[in-house]
Amino acid sequence: VGTDVNDMEQIYLESEYVTGVHQVHRGSGDPAPFTAYGALQALMASLNRKLGHEEVGKASIAIQGLGHIGMELVKLLKERGAKLYVADLNQALVDHAVAEYGAEAVRPDEIHQVSADVFAPCALEGAINEDTLPQLKAKIVCGTANNQLASAAIGEELHRRGILHAPDYVVNAGGAMNVSLEIDGYNRERAMRLIRSIYHNLEKVFDLSRQLDVSPQRAADQIAEARIEAISKLKLPLGRT
Repeated sequence: VGTDVNDMEQIYLESEYVTGVHQVHRGSGDPAPFTAYGALQALMASLNRKLGHEEVGKASIAIQGLGHIGMELVKLLKERGAKLYVADLNQALVDHAVAEYGAEAVRPDEIHQVSADVFAPCALEGAINEDTLPQLKAKIVCGTANNQLASAAIGEELHRRGILHAPDYVVNAGGAMNVSLEIDGYNRERAMRLIRSIYHNLEKVFDLSRQLDVSPQRAADQIAEARIEAISKLKLPLGRT
């Protein structure tokens, strides 16, 4: 949180073991647009699962947090015709989103109460908690903030109430996917293909959630834990860890 390409460049001066650097150093630059693009894929998958369509232009979306990734997401959603509500503690960012992208400004302490199809938490952790959960009016929670749920119990309560939650580490994986490809030689087209797989990854999470009748967060954790266990049993060549 709060770092950018320039910070990575400073690290690069001391160590080559860093990603997210400028293209001149064979990096991919700022990962925020790729994180936002991945979130778009997740949002489309969520719309399709909950509302039966993936047309962003037919959706209303309330975005909490207009940092680098949040603003990139606003841009992508506006390009596709979504109805946007935005909130941030920084009024200048709100003013920019209103003027540049036609968003409707909402008070930061009220954004989660908007009667939108989607609530997208893109700020700090704990956006969905015991206080905000009863006030949610959205059908879907899908945003890029880390640790959106104050507890696992909150995720189960969302599931019980029929509010579809897209787990944060699936939604915001696009940036990490992108910079991971810098290691073996970056290719933007390959990166975009990989990021589009977030849609199908989330479908698998939703399928398991429905099959087990548990929250998508718990389903995602089970999938992740199974993958970690499987990879831990692989015998890698000498020199590889």
